Amino acid sequence: MNKKRTLESTLLETSKSFKVVLLTGPRQVGKTTLMQTASAKNRKYITLDDKEVLLQAKTDPKGFLSLYNLPIFIDEIQYAPDIFSYIKMLVDSSNKRGTVWLSGSQAFDLMQGITESLAGRVGILDMLGFSIYEIENKAKLQKPFLPKKDRKSVLTDKTPKNTFKTIWQGSFPDVVSKNEKDRQRFYDSYVRTYIERDVRKIINISDEAAFIKFLKVSAARTGQELNLTDIAKDVDISPNTAKNWLSILRTSGLVYLIQPYFKNITKRLIKTPKLYWTDTGLAAYLAGWTTAESLETGISAGAFFETFVISEIIKSYYNNGYNPTLYYFRDSNGNEIDLLIEQDNKFYPIEIKKTSTPRYADIKAFDAFAKIEKLGYGNLICLTDKQQPLSAGAAAISIWNI
Repeated sequence: MNKKRTLESTLLETSKSFKVVLLTGPRQVGKTTLMQTASAKNRKYITLDDKEVLLQAKTDPKGFLSLYNLPIFIDEIQYAPDIFSYIKMLVDSSNKRGTVWLSGSQAFDLMQGITESLAGRVGILDMLGFSIYEIENKAKLQKPFLPKKDRKSVLTDKTPKNTFKTIWQGSFPDVVSKNEKDRQRFYDSYVRTYIERDVRKIINISDEAAFIKFLKVSAARTGQELNLTDIAKDVDISPNTAKNWLSILRTSGLVYLIQPYFKNITKRLIKTPKLYWTDTGLAAYLAGWTTAESLETGISAGAFFETFVISEIIKSYYNNGYNPTLYYFRDSNGNEIDLLIEQDNKFYPIEIKKTSTPRYADIKAFDAFAKIEKLGYGNLICLTDKQQPLSAGAAAISIWNI
């Protein structure tokens, strides 16, 4: 499905400031389509998915680059990480900006090559699947989400049933609006492709069945505190193996970890993060939720609703070229806040709840946190059909109003 992407204008702006632009993210979120659309056919497209082209790039990187006139777009750049130093020499010969665009679905070798060769020359953008703004063809209206007192809704509010259909369906361009059988086929193929083309290039998985089980167990725990020991026990692997496999999911862009807030920064780094899958459709497929109805009424409904909200908030920042500073909060008195967005020395609290009847009690923890840090306006994001003030500093809003 070809829709306008919010990130397109961000990509073009970044290209005016940097000699090289790198777009990275999970497989099949639309990176190639976006870059081809944004370039308007004004730059040569080269894909390293082509085995002959890849062989050239690997055996003679300098000669390979000399074959093409700038500007160029090299897709699947992770397959030839040794080329970065030659790209550096190429772009350093001119002061022109945006001459080389790169995209890749693995961040492992990409980030290492960028750090070593292209630091200061490359603008890095992250991309995920369609946001709810892009699905509704309102990409240009999406801004980085931050709670505020008066929010004007630009999206069409949906019933809880339709909301969970969107959560269950997923946000990959090739799966949005597909029927159940086509959705199933897509995710079947996606997992096989991910293992064969990404995972096996990084580590030698001796037991593919165990890795798939690891994916399923991790997906079933989206929205929960990460417990690698328990995951390892359920999969029958060592905790160290679970840690290594989780790092693959993170750098592939399939999962996102949110660290707990602590006044002491050192403690933030050693405490337990919360695990979120970046695409609820893929997570639902892996966790075995075969219909949107079963997910909506199942024991994981709240966790998947929370994951969906977190993912959409992250997309709102990525799509505008930012990386948000996010935390969750929990104290010894049982006060919990699902999400804190730190910006300009303020913390904006967000509670996420699968409810249509918001109450002040849902945001009571905001008051506890206000005793620790300077608090910005807060939101309870839920299934309400209208914005409702809950206190002087917080309001309940619909998921379709973020």
